[in-house]
Amino acid sequence: MLLDSVIVVHIAAGLTAVVTGIVAMRVPKRPGRHPRSGRVYLGALVVVAVTASGIAAVRPRTTYLLIFGALALTSAGAGYAARRMRWHGWPRHHMAAMAISYITLLTAFYVDNGPRLPLWKLLPPITFWFLPTGIGLPLLLRALHRFPSSTRPDPTFREEAAP
Repeated sequence: MLLDSVIVVHIAAGLTAVVTGIVAMRVPKRPGRHPRSGRVYLGALVVVAVTASGIAAVRPRTTYLLIFGALALTSAGAGYAARRMRWHGWPRHHMAAMAISYITLLTAFYVDNGPRLPLWKLLPPITFWFLPTGIGLPLLLRALHRFPSSTRPDPTFREEAAP
């Protein structure tokens, strides 16, 4: 009964992270929706990682979900830190870390649920491990290519205000 409740919270937090991650990627990078969505994404990942710990404790065969959750949370935390601490070249660090976090989140979802999803279950199981990276990595590289790596600010990039 308690495990079922933890799984429900885990699923809700995972869906929240997926949706807010998409919102953060799609909205203009300025104060408002982008940083708000990013904070909700990070909070949802904390819940995903904590609940994954509880699930893995009861079901050791799902420990890989805990590993994915920790990797996604660590990467998102690094992306958040890059922005908040203004690391040298922080926008590129922020973009890369958040994208890696999102790809990791989706990989965990597909590895765990792909075999039970309509149409997805027709794919070879190895696909669930590599499809999110196969789609996400080229998109990340495109975004990084579009954002200059020089130390001068890009005039088209709108910097969000620190809260």
